Amino acid sequence: MAFPAWYGLIVGVGMLAQWAFFIATGQVPELVTEPIRISFHLAAEGVTAVALIVGGTGLLTGRCWARAVALLSNGMVVYTAIVSPGYFAQSGDWHLVAMFAVILALALFSIAVLLRPAETTSG
Repeated sequence: MAFPAWYGLIVGVGMLAQWAFFIATGQVPELVTEPIRISFHLAAEGVTAVALIVGGTGLLTGRCWARAVALLSNGMVVYTAIVSPGYFAQSGDWHLVAMFAVILALALFSIAVLLRPAETTSG
């Protein structure tokens, strides 16, 4: 399950880094215009990112709970990848819409990998 593990780690860290960059460079005007809405959005994105990182780390270290956390966090990414592009489509930022399409496709692939039966060894 290397793909779901690394996907979770890369996307989770990427989400945190992206938001930190956007906030640090003043690219989130909603902090002033819609502070309550964006605070809830940032909280949801933060929880998603942390869940991805925890699930990915758990998969890499063979934790028994990791598959469940990875499935949950990938489900959160599916929701985000469907909802978030609307903001960018509205502003005509089509390369970011395409980025979310790729994130969605990879999350669905990750879920498919996670749902395969675990390999067992006999003998």
